[in-house]
Amino acid sequence: MYISLTGLKPKGFFAYLRFWLLAIPAFRQAQTAEGNLHCDVKKVHEYQCTITAWESRELMLTYLRSGAHLKAMKAFKQIATGPTYGYESETIPTWAEAYALLTEKGKMH
Repeated sequence: MYISLTGLKPKGFFAYLRFWLLAIPAFRQAQTAEGNLHCDVKKVHEYQCTITAWESRELMLTYLRSGAHLKAMKAFKQIATGPTYGYESETIPTWAEAYALLTEKGKMH
């Protein structure tokens, strides 16, 4: 399965409001997206983090490039910063494992 990890931090008060207006629909879209096996969100330190697990990288990319998630990605540079990391795995990471992977291997945006 393909694991996708994100850790996003809004850039100020108004960005925080816009972040949530975009993040909630994108998360709901992920929950019902084809190929989604697991979807969780949690605040870890200063970051709003997600762990999603997918049947394949291709199905994750289909989700990433559509609907509410695409709309959120287009606004990302104006509203948030943070790392993302994706990889193949047989297991879903714990929150501690996910945060460690984000800080060690994540690409900052």
